[in-house]
Amino acid sequence: MSQPDPATSGQTTAETQVGSVFVSNYPPFSAWNDRQLSAVEEAFQTPAASDEPFGLYLHIPFCRKRCKFCYFRVYTDKNSGEISRYTDALAREVELYATQPAIAGRPLRFVYFGGGTPSFISVRHLSALVDRVREAFSWDAVEEVTFECEPGTLTRSKLATIRELGVTRLSLGIENFNDEILRENGRAHLTREIDRVLPWITDLDFDQLNIDLIAGMVGETWETWRETIERTIELAPDSVTIYQMELPYNARFSKQLLEGGGELPPFADWQTKREWNNYAMESLQAAGYDVSSAYTMIKPGKAGARFLYRDALWHGSDLLGAGIASFSHFRGVHFQNNAGWGDYLEAIEEGRFPWSRAFATGADDRLIRELILQLKLGAVRQEPFLEKFGVDILERWQPVWHDLEVRGMAHIENSAGVTLTRRGLLQVDSLLPGFYDPRYQGARYT
Repeated sequence: MSQPDPATSGQTTAETQVGSVFVSNYPPFSAWNDRQLSAVEEAFQTPAASDEPFGLYLHIPFCRKRCKFCYFRVYTDKNSGEISRYTDALAREVELYATQPAIAGRPLRFVYFGGGTPSFISVRHLSALVDRVREAFSWDAVEEVTFECEPGTLTRSKLATIRELGVTRLSLGIENFNDEILRENGRAHLTREIDRVLPWITDLDFDQLNIDLIAGMVGETWETWRETIERTIELAPDSVTIYQMELPYNARFSKQLLEGGGELPPFADWQTKREWNNYAMESLQAAGYDVSSAYTMIKPGKAGARFLYRDALWHGSDLLGAGIASFSHFRGVHFQNNAGWGDYLEAIEEGRFPWSRAFATGADDRLIRELILQLKLGAVRQEPFLEKFGVDILERWQPVWHDLEVRGMAHIENSAGVTLTRRGLLQVDSLLPGFYDPRYQGARYT
């Protein structure tokens, strides 16, 4: 094993324990409830400016196999008829939204197909879904369409259809290039399937290819991680997204640990995962990539090498999430769809929205949300927050910034803003609760 890097050293080694680490929203989901659903209805009743852009997330909850670390709402046992019923309901939900006063006439700016595994469904299901979504919303102003893929679900003809449907950003869930590690962690694909699809992707010339990796999968070593990074650099994708392995409560690994159901191999501790992540970032920088966020490295100078969905979401744009268990952020109101298969489908088939819980944010909630999410980019500037919220973030959280600076996590740049150090960037999610309102300090995230 190499010597600890200065970017990660000096930290207390902590074991990977069960619980959510990655912060994707604020206030925490545990604060959302069904008593605030009326706020969602109100948000949709007031017409908005017709040129105000927003985005759409479409959840495709089907997979060949459930990964042992997966915590998303996915199904591995649905047949073609059940998939047809679901995609029909998904399209119908989008059509319901299109009739709302706050939505009608507004152009989509970005679309995201997530999962699950969007590439799992057939060309027939996918084409029918996209046709109906396009009839409900104009795609004339769409700048980015992201589509998540698992290598083993792809054929050349399916990729060609995905390209023809307007997908600009193809995100390939590789996670690792070692077959034993892929098997141990329950991934459905192996490296031969990665090798099979990459020439097709190159030939079809997508605007951007992103590949996902995970630092700290079970069985990972310094040797295997270096090999994965070397292979990634050889492939030269437009962007690389690197997550650090965590164990949310409803993942298979987590349930085994909590219930004592069989012996599990040891998980890398957080210090080691940060060292692996730092190694990846340094190696990719040496190969010409730039740091785009705490998780993403991009090739500079290419128009497609950006992530509009992420940037819009982190800056407070409206996002409608359609599909089972999906999350939305619309006009300051968070809400989530039903997480049960029957509950979701029944609501849509009866012509009802499938909402299950919500949270109507105040101005301070929105300020904190945008601050902590944008901090994941590695820096925040003072001026945009003054203009949008009338709050001096340096003054408001002066003790927090000072603590981060003393700990070597951040640099305060006079009155301009704050930049995270590499140490801070590598563990940014663990720093974010320091900015939470006291009501949510220590609250369970989910």
